[in-house]
Amino acid sequence: MSERAKVKEGETLLKVEHLCQYFKKNKAVDDVSFEIKKGEVFGLVGESGCGKTTTGRSIIKLYDITSGNIYFKGERIAAGTLSYRENIKEARQKLKTETAKKAELENYIKAQQEEIKAAKRDHKKRRFYTDIQMIFQDPIASLDPRMTVGQIISEGLVINGEKDKKVIEKKVYEALEMVGLVREHAGRYPHEFSGGQRQRIGVARAVVMEPELIIADEPVSALDVSIQAQVINLLDDLREKMGLTVLFVAHDLSVVKYFSDRIGVMYYGKMVELADSDELFLHPLHPYTRSLLSAIPMPDPEYEKQRKRITYVPLKEHDYSVDKPALREILPGHFVHCNQAEFDKYRASVQE
Repeated sequence: MSERAKVKEGETLLKVEHLCQYFKKNKAVDDVSFEIKKGEVFGLVGESGCGKTTTGRSIIKLYDITSGNIYFKGERIAAGTLSYRENIKEARQKLKTETAKKAELENYIKAQQEEIKAAKRDHKKRRFYTDIQMIFQDPIASLDPRMTVGQIISEGLVINGEKDKKVIEKKVYEALEMVGLVREHAGRYPHEFSGGQRQRIGVARAVVMEPELIIADEPVSALDVSIQAQVINLLDDLREKMGLTVLFVAHDLSVVKYFSDRIGVMYYGKMVELADSDELFLHPLHPYTRSLLSAIPMPDPEYEKQRKRITYVPLKEHDYSVDKPALREILPGHFVHCNQAEFDKYRASVQE
C-alpha cells in the first residue's frame, strides 16, 4: 500500500503540536497547535506580523523550529529541542538541592537527552519533502528572473532525481495547462508575464510535484481584486481535481471565509481562536476575532457610516496575572485561547 493510500479523506494529514519559532528574543510563533484533515482547506488569519507566515514556513522546514513537533501522515517530520534543553537545565538545578532524588533526576536527564537525539534525527528526514509544497506571497520575488518558466517549474523534479527530459517536459506542459497557461509559455522569462500569470507559474511549480499538502502564503494579496478571484477559483479547482489539502494563509477574512473549511485566528504568535468557517463568523468569541470581523468593509455606504469598529486592547480585555490562559474547547470544534474565568463566560454566552 502506498504512503498516500494510508491517509483517507477526513483523517488527520498534518498535526502541529506546541510549535514555537523564536528568533533570538522575538517569539514569532509561541505554543501553536492545530490539525489539518485530508481534503480540507484550513485558513490561518491575522494581522501582519502575527506569525502566520512563519508557521507555514516552519511546517515546510524553511526554518529549524525552536520547540514542538510537526507530524505529517502520522510521522514526525520536524521537532524542536528547546523544551527538552530547558527540562535538563531545570533537573540539573534540582540535583543541587534534592540529593535524595539523584537517581531519578539523572534518569530523567538521560531520557531528555535521548529525546533531543530523536528530535534531531526526525528533523533531518527528507522523506515527505515532495508531498508538501508552498506558493509564496510575492509572485515576482519568488521566481528566478534568470530562469525560463520551464526551468522554474521543472526545478523540483530535477532536484528530486528525474533525469528523463521527455518526462520532465511532459509534466511541465501538463502543469502549465492545469493552471490556465499554454505550452509556449515554458520558454519565456518571468518578466514577460503579468502579476496574475506569475502567480499561476508559482502554482504550477507547486502542483507539478503532485503534493498532498499545499501551503498557500497569502497567494492573492499582491494581486488586483479581479485577478484574486481567478487565482482562488484556480486553487479550488485544483483542490477538487488533485485531492489537495490546503493551508491557506491570509489576512483578508472575506477571502478566507469563501475558501476555507476551518479557520485559525492568530495574534502575536498565539492561536487565539479556531473553529469551522461558518461557526467563527456567526459566533466569534475572542475579542481579537470580533475586532478583525468588525474591520471587514461592507459594500453598503449607509451601513458603513453607522458601523462601529471594535478596537482590541489586550490589557483591557484580559487579566492573566494569576489565572493563565490556554486553548480551550468552548463548543465541539470551537477553541478559544482563554483562562478559566473567560472560559466560564464564553460557555455561558453560547448557552444563552
